[in-house]
Amino acid sequence: MSDIVDTFSDTFLAGLQQLHLQLNAEQFEQLSRYRRELLDWNTRVNLTAIKEPEEVLLKHFLDSLSLLAVYDQPEARILDIGSGAGFPGLILKIARPEWHITSLEATGKKVAFQQYIIETLSLDGVVTIHARAEEMAQKQEYRSRFDMVTARAVAALPALLEYSAPYCRVGGEIILPKKGEIAEEIAQGKRAAAQVGASLQADVPVTLPGLTDGRRLLVWTQQKRCPALFPRSGAAMAKKPLGTP
Repeated sequence: MSDIVDTFSDTFLAGLQQLHLQLNAEQFEQLSRYRRELLDWNTRVNLTAIKEPEEVLLKHFLDSLSLLAVYDQPEARILDIGSGAGFPGLILKIARPEWHITSLEATGKKVAFQQYIIETLSLDGVVTIHARAEEMAQKQEYRSRFDMVTARAVAALPALLEYSAPYCRVGGEIILPKKGEIAEEIAQGKRAAAQVGASLQADVPVTLPGLTDGRRLLVWTQQKRCPALFPRSGAAMAKKPLGTP
């Protein structure tokens, strides 16, 4: 156990400790293999702008695990929208093997990488889907089905809420990582949330080691089913974002 743990930085391990997260040797090995494969693939395929091993640990892995500070149920059905190279969904799956993870990504090469990681790490109860969020949300097997929905993608809150709310069950949670000065964006997000049946419950700062750049987790509760007309097309969202006065 100590040999594999020694390959992780003190900063990353301090972050795990702050999250009260205890990983076993297999989980550490899975994270180590994930990082190696990500860095290797990234030399041939553009998966992430983060290319330094320590930055991968902190800005991808620890950042993904930060969601456990606000959501950590014994069992859960999780949807990760715009998951890229698998963050946060596949990292959460490693930390919480009992969770059922659906990873939704529109870029084929990133889906291919995720599928490779799922097979290489022998992850069960996780599926990656190559599709756009606004298309999959119209399928009844996905609509209002998930206990928690997250979207780490770079987009404004109104768009993220419009993408996420249709998938979240009533009483479920939407967790949207953000950073920076976003008071005006949050105000518009609250107005957008009212239109899709959600409401803001918490704004939690992320103060983990190595992540001291103003990150926060916005936690929304799905109060009622999202109206059937959402999500609109990407073009419609861009033309008139929800919450616009």
